[in-house]
Amino acid sequence: MSFQLRYSQYNERSILIEWPADINENILQDVLVFKEVIENNYPKQSVEVISSYSSILVICIVAIDNVNDRILDLKKLYSIQRDVKKTNSKTFRIPVCYDEEFAMDLDDFSKVKNLSKDTVVRLHSETIYTVYFIGFLPGFLYLGGLNSTLHLDRKTTPNLKVKKGAVGIGGQQTGIYPQDSPGGWHIIGNSPIELFNPKQHPPCFIKAGDHIKFDPISKSEYQNIKSEVNNLNFDFKTLELHD
Repeated sequence: MSFQLRYSQYNERSILIEWPADINENILQDVLVFKEVIENNYPKQSVEVISSYSSILVICIVAIDNVNDRILDLKKLYSIQRDVKKTNSKTFRIPVCYDEEFAMDLDDFSKVKNLSKDTVVRLHSETIYTVYFIGFLPGFLYLGGLNSTLHLDRKTTPNLKVKKGAVGIGGQQTGIYPQDSPGGWHIIGNSPIELFNPKQHPPCFIKAGDHIKFDPISKSEYQNIKSEVNNLNFDFKTLELHD
């Protein structure tokens, strides 16, 4: 499937490529395939490619001499990408403890939505989410697919500190805070998994296009996993789900 793309100069070193502004898995796949095509056709030393829900930013190391020629080259690459296979994706099981100790907003959230806390947890954990892109913080996963029953605008006044591993809901999305940070999402749980480690390669074992399934766990299970992660004894391969 191909789309009508919009190409524009972002600054003297960058070109922005935009798809229809929609959170859509077909668009995401097209974005990721084109990102791979660009990276395979330009040396890593000359460009950096950053993707989001429905756009790609191509950043050149040096200023672009002729923007029109560069855009024409990119259009030609897009026209031939139909022969490229979809990017390989994986599905990961991410354990989450929804206990009140880790879910500072779950009670208020459930009242606003007129749902029991058990129903919130069930609806949140039964979905398989798509990782659309990673940003805001290193390792912060923007996940699409949240049940519409759980949609709720972000807080008008953000928290000054959200704990590392916090699982939150903001608008139509859910995500995990990979480190302590200010944040305005509604916190309903916490995951003991280390999503970003600069000492590993790659630093984040999950990538755009992958899928996430949240797995409710008890406080004792949380503490056991957290201990294994902190002591570098946790096998992250056990998180990968296979058909």
